Amino acid sequence: MSAADEMLDIVDENDQVVGQSPRGEAYALGLRHRCVFVLARDAEDRIFVHRRTPTKLVFPSLHDMFVGGVVGAGESYDAAALREAEEELGVTGLPQPRHLFTFLYDNGSGRTWWSAVYEVRCALPVHPQAEEVAWHDFLPEAEVERRLADWEWVPDGLAAYERLKALWAAG
Repeated sequence: MSAADEMLDIVDENDQVVGQSPRGEAYALGLRHRCVFVLARDAEDRIFVHRRTPTKLVFPSLHDMFVGGVVGAGESYDAAALREAEEELGVTGLPQPRHLFTFLYDNGSGRTWWSAVYEVRCALPVHPQAEEVAWHDFLPEAEVERRLADWEWVPDGLAAYERLKALWAAG
């Protein structure tokens, strides 16, 4: 089964399931679905950053400071966060990522999804999926901040990161 055939729950503006659709159709028609974003830090508190492969359905070749992806039909946000983090980092045995907040991402032109943001500590050696991750590194937070201006970032990840920084600033 290809990624485009994966079944997703379609949700309304209140994050209530109103139907199901294959991922490719949900993307093509701009149907609202669910995603998870997991900020992974290593033992030295650096953030896992990667550049997506050019073959990704959404935001190919852009950088991201989160691992994650779509929530499958019938899957919980928590289950998707752990599954996606382990898949993209190429590890097993991660602790359950900690949920921080959920927001509705909407770019104003047909791309909208409920986005649950998590964080997890990954002290394991990572082996990212070659089909998902073209480049990766763990970067200090200050380096991520410096790179915001000169790297192209996924827009939904940037929106999540700005909200996360506001949460950190609020204490």
